[in-house]
Amino acid sequence: MSPERHSPEGHVTGPGEAAPEEGRTHWRRSLAVAVPALLAAGGLGTAMASGALAVGLKIQDRPVDFTTSSLYGTQYGAAVVDQAVVRPDGSAGSVRVLRMGFADGMINGLCLSQKQQIGGATYTLMLVLGDDNPGSWEIRTKNTVLDLKNATGVLDMDGVVDLNTNGADVKTVKDASGGYVDNPLNSPQHRFGIQARYAKFDRITGTAQDFQLPGLLTTPKLKLSVKPGSVACPTPPAPTGTPGTP
Repeated sequence: MSPERHSPEGHVTGPGEAAPEEGRTHWRRSLAVAVPALLAAGGLGTAMASGALAVGLKIQDRPVDFTTSSLYGTQYGAAVVDQAVVRPDGSAGSVRVLRMGFADGMINGLCLSQKQQIGGATYTLMLVLGDDNPGSWEIRTKNTVLDLKNATGVLDMDGVVDLNTNGADVKTVKDASGGYVDNPLNSPQHRFGIQARYAKFDRITGTAQDFQLPGLLTTPKLKLSVKPGSVACPTPPAPTGTPGTP
């Protein structure tokens, strides 16, 4: 979506409408669009807080910025893949990303932020999961897949660790019977790959082209908000303690 032009105050002046007073920001028209999203978020947040909702999360329409204190999982795999994308002009293309996967994962707090244009003004949709405790690893997932455009953090791997594994040889996603799926990351042969029995990725700040927590995702709390302007997720705190068994 191409950015729409708007005044520095974030307001589009319509026919017969007086220009906004200098030094003031008028969000009324844009907020009218955002209200339904906020109401829906309130319902989701209440359900999650009461433990009544367990859902999968999938974000694919455009890149999303994210931070987390720690991501820990078993049967970790990573490989270079070509992710299909739609260019701004509507044509199809691809972008090369590092696809990471965990068969069973634990996440120690998670924040996702994505900028949108609403009514000619920039807003940030922000999704926060977790309990604000850097020692709990409270979010549980299965078959987690992240397509990373860039990320910084500290990665520790343990158990049997294989480097330069062909992407198609990586086994990190299980089927319904508990067996590992062949080439779950859909990476071609002769691409860089990593595989480890356990992996822990701390203090991650990055951008994902594709973000999938499919099937079952459980978290004690979820908060979805729409914020005016361009707002980044807070810097993740260092994790404390050690994660339990996924």
